[in-house]
Amino acid sequence: MISRQQLIQQIKQKKSFLCVGLDTDIDKIPVFLKQYPDPIFEFNKRIIDATKDLCVAYKPNAAFYERHGVKGLQSLIATCNYLPKDCLSIIDAKRGDIGNTSDMYAKTFFDKSAAGMSFDAITIAPYMGRDSVDAYLAYPGKWVIVLALTSSASSKDFQYLHTDNGYLYEAVIQKANTWAGADRIMYVVGATKSLEFVNIRKIAPDHFLLVPGVGAQGGSLEEVCKYGMNKDCGLLVNASRSIIYASNGEDFAESARAEALKVQQAMEVELEKAGVI
Repeated sequence: MISRQQLIQQIKQKKSFLCVGLDTDIDKIPVFLKQYPDPIFEFNKRIIDATKDLCVAYKPNAAFYERHGVKGLQSLIATCNYLPKDCLSIIDAKRGDIGNTSDMYAKTFFDKSAAGMSFDAITIAPYMGRDSVDAYLAYPGKWVIVLALTSSASSKDFQYLHTDNGYLYEAVIQKANTWAGADRIMYVVGATKSLEFVNIRKIAPDHFLLVPGVGAQGGSLEEVCKYGMNKDCGLLVNASRSIIYASNGEDFAESARAEALKVQQAMEVELEKAGVI
């Protein structure tokens, strides 16, 4: 398990707040890997080996594994167990149920004796209220990453609805702040919503924000840092396709490293600019 302080130490040590998304699509990985017994894990393993000194977190997306049934779950379990212990491991599952169902999801992803996986963190849809996160917070040291403001084009359908506590996404953050502290809860905030980081930092000044959407989706790292970085950095910026699919040839791992290095170097500049390092 990775504590908040350990995560901050890793950011300062690696001069990076990069999260590599392992959204591994069997149709996009290099053809030569398909000769291996588990092509998805082989791909992930090489990506991890090539980037682990440049990032502080990894985030497999559950959907890319579950689509393959039992074989996909085996790949996910193998990936989870291979992830470096000094990196935060996030399962991007976006679960959002309550009661016994939520308990079972928590066991699946947090209790290694149940399904072979023990991720440090999970993404959660909070719209069924506190009951949708309690089962995960019951595991000491584990993180819940609450969907707050997404980069999707249709985010305005609900997330910008007006409430007595501001926009709905602001009300979600305010309420979730009462469920646990900045050492247990993070928030998902899309990189394409950079100006909204100002509002979010007023509500959640100390929480880590998981930020997808930089790179392939058009978000600006500089803008995210300008409005969202706090004294401890407080950001985990995710990049998936731009790194893991930098090449579809036999040099894919080297190409992934080269892309990750570019991002890490840009992050180092932002960390220095903010006085974090």
